[in-house]
This record gives sequence, C-alpha cells and structure tokens, in this order.
Amino acid sequence: MTVQSPSDDLERRRVAALAMGGEAKLKKRREKGILDARQRIDHLLDPGSFHEVGLHGTSVMPADRERTPADGKIAGYGRIDGRDVGIVSNDFTVKGASSSATNGRKIGHIKRVATQRGMPIVFLGESSGARMPDTMGARGMGTMLGSDGTQYLRMRETPWAAAVLGDCYGSSTWYTCCSDFAVMRKGAVMAVSSPGLVEQALSETVDPQTLGGWKLHAETTGLIDRAVDTDEEALAAIRQFLSYMPSHHGEAPPRTAVPAGSGANADQLAKLIPARRTQVYDVRKIIAAIVDQDSAFELKPQFGKVAVTTLARLDGHVVGIVANNPMFKGGALDTDACDKITSFLVLCDSFNIPLIILVDTPGFSIGPEAERRRAPGKIMNFMNALSLCTVPKLSVILRKSYGQAYLNMGGGRNSDEVAAWPGAEISFMDPNFAVRIVHGHEPGSPEFAEALREMERDNSVYGIAEIFGVQAVIRPEETRDHLIRLLEVHQLRRTNGVGEHLMRAWPTSY
Repeated sequence: MTVQSPSDDLERRRVAALAMGGEAKLKKRREKGILDARQRIDHLLDPGSFHEVGLHGTSVMPADRERTPADGKIAGYGRIDGRDVGIVSNDFTVKGASSSATNGRKIGHIKRVATQRGMPIVFLGESSGARMPDTMGARGMGTMLGSDGTQYLRMRETPWAAAVLGDCYGSSTWYTCCSDFAVMRKGAVMAVSSPGLVEQALSETVDPQTLGGWKLHAETTGLIDRAVDTDEEALAAIRQFLSYMPSHHGEAPPRTAVPAGSGANADQLAKLIPARRTQVYDVRKIIAAIVDQDSAFELKPQFGKVAVTTLARLDGHVVGIVANNPMFKGGALDTDACDKITSFLVLCDSFNIPLIILVDTPGFSIGPEAERRRAPGKIMNFMNALSLCTVPKLSVILRKSYGQAYLNMGGGRNSDEVAAWPGAEISFMDPNFAVRIVHGHEPGSPEFAEALREMERDNSVYGIAEIFGVQAVIRPEETRDHLIRLLEVHQLRRTNGVGEHLMRAWPTSY
C-alpha cells in the first residue's frame, strides 16, 4: 500500500478544487461563449495578481464534501490597475453557486478584510439562491440566515461593484442591489426567486426576461447601471468604474493626466444649445465638450432619461455630473430621475467626488401619475440628499431653471457656486403657464402678449446676479475653465479631499 505524502495530498486537493464542477460542465459554458468563474477573475484582475482564500472549502454536509470544490464561490484578493481589491466569483458549475454556511463565511471574510484594510469589493454574480436542503428547517435557518447581523450592512467605507452574469437569485441579487455599481450581461436574469419557484407559487408560466431581464432593470427598475453584451464587456465596465473611485472613503479619488484635445471644443458650446427654450437638444454633447477628452462614464443611461448622471474627469480630477436632458420630456424631472439623481449624489458624496450640476429644466413633471408615483417624497429625498452633500457643488444654469427644480438643481445656495450663461432664464414657472394661471389668458388672445411681457420682464439672469443669487455670469466657452478654477478654490484642503459622508448609511436601493 502506497502512503501519500502530505505534499502530494495537498496537490491532489488543489487539483480537485481548481477543476470546479468538472470538464463536462465547463465545456458547455465554453460552447455558449460564457466565461467560468475563474476565467472571469482572470479577465478582471491584473495578470498574476489573484491570491485565493478558501480554496479547500466544501459543504458542511458530509455527503456533499467531495462534490463541492471551493463550495461554489471563489474568493480572494487581486489587483486592478495596481490597486488591491477583494473579489467573490460565483461558480455555477458547483451546485449552482448556491449559498451555504461555508461559502457564506468566505464572503464574510472578504467583506471584513476589504472594509478594515480599505479595498473595493467586486461581486461576480451567478447563483441559484440558497442551497437545499441545507437551509430547510429551523436549524438550517438559524445556521444559514441571520447568523451574521451585518451580512447586508452598507456603510460605504469602500466601493462595491457587482456584475449579473447569469441567473442571479437570492444573495447574488442582494449583493448587486447593495453595490455602488451594477452591470448586467444581456440574457442574464436577476430576481428574488427563480422562474420555477415563481411559477409554482403563482400557478402561471413566467418568462425569465420578463421576470428579471436586463430591459426591466435598465429601463424600469433602475437597479443596474449598465447593460452589456458579453462577460468581457461587463468586467471591463467594472474596471472602468473603479478607475473613478478611491480605494476607500478616507482618500480622494485618483487623479490622471489630462488627455490631449481636452477642452478643444469649448468654443462650440454656445452652438450646441438652441436659442428657443422649447427646442430640444442632447445635454451629453455639452458634457463631452466640457470634460476631459473621452472621460465621461454614464450611469443608468436608459433609466430616468430626463436626467444624465455621469462620472467624468475635469483637468484630471474625478467629478460627478448631474444634468437635465431636454432631449426627453423637455428636461422636466420625473420620479425616476429623482431616484437616479439621489442615488448618484449619495455615491459621489460617499467617495469624495465633487459635483457639477448643469441646469436646463422647466421644473418637475406634474399630474395624477406623478402623484401616484410619490413625486413629493421623491423630490424631497433628492433635495435632502443634495443638502447633505459635503463635497464641493458647482452649478451652471445653461438655459432655464424654474420653480422647485431651481433649488433641487443647486440654486438658492444649494451649491457652493452658481454660474449662468448670459441667455439663461430663471423664474417660478414658465411665463406662458404663469399668464394662463394668473390672468386666465390663452395664447392668441389680445391680452396674452402684453401679460406675457410682464411675466418675462424679470426672468433675465442679470436680475438674480444683481442680488448675488448667482455668483457669476459666464460665456459658454468659459465654462470648462470656470469649473476647473472653482474646483481648485473649493477643494477640501483641511481634510485632504475627504468629505463628511453624511449619507454613508443611505439605503442603497429604493
């Protein structure tokens, strides 16, 4: 009888763990063009930087120990662009990457170390939910659920990023919703429970994409920030997102060199906005002309389209930009836009990213549907978040700013500095509406034109500039230089660029 040496036994165990769910399952994924859990780690991290923890973890159930290499979740540390991160990659070839007592400990370990040592965390999601029968019964529930009261605690000490790369149910969904950035591969599904369980509960057929596909989450729920076609694109998006983030909330975001050509189109800004305040345009062209070349990284582009939220760089510094987009609904802010902007404000303030607010809005959407969607509460959440931001806030009124939206978009001292372009109009509401409400005149009537002139009389930006309601009136082509200089003035020198993080415990999904 041959006695195996400890070294040989270790090697045998390593080989078995690295084989994941076996060649047959891995081959099926390759044929579909879908990366496995370890390939995803290799694509995301700097080459050779992955250091695994928990390789020898298995199920606590004796019958499953030989069938659960790494217990279905691969965890460890690595580097992205030279900076350390913690990572958890779900291995669907092992019991559908279902959640268990052992792999739950692995996740908890990565979260604890990353939080204490100041590293971002990346969750690569693809999982079938809780493992059966491990969680069944009172003992299973007590062991699996609620054993760690901080499992889903988010205090935003470090950035979290998540990818939905297949079927995601249970904890994969929860960690995605807790993350600061979520990207989803088209064809993947994210939901509370699988279609099979939903069908049994409701006694009806459920289409997976209708239940939790990318269109639902990109356009309706707003729970994902980007939708992409492949695993590789999803991983590239995570790398790009983290390039704007500090490693932890106690430092400023990284600064980069200014690309050649940045600001070269500043002299075209005045031509990008139509003179008539009712004519539409795409504010993303304005943003591109202001920020560093090719630095804009938009979040939730298909959700709340009347507003744009994008990370970018200005003179090499990371900034967050909130802008009204008249291309959609004339830029009137709806409840989805309120949620989208509020979430973005929380992200920027939590990770020390100064805010640039570009304003061109007729106000908030009104009417029965807006009220049913809790518009007053959404507007005040937005307003409260803006008031709580302790990073620098700089507003520029491009064309018009009316009513309560004037305050929500940084007016009335809700920004540190407010500038306006010369043709900007500021008032309580659109003068045409004001004439109808105050005087009851309709367009085309003899009295309407005279009453309209009265309502428009004091709308000029110079009226508010004269009482220091705005701090500067600038030409459009001066906008980039104006913002760069004011970012220098308002940098948080006394704290090395670190804000107070008053929203660090704000709910991650609402």
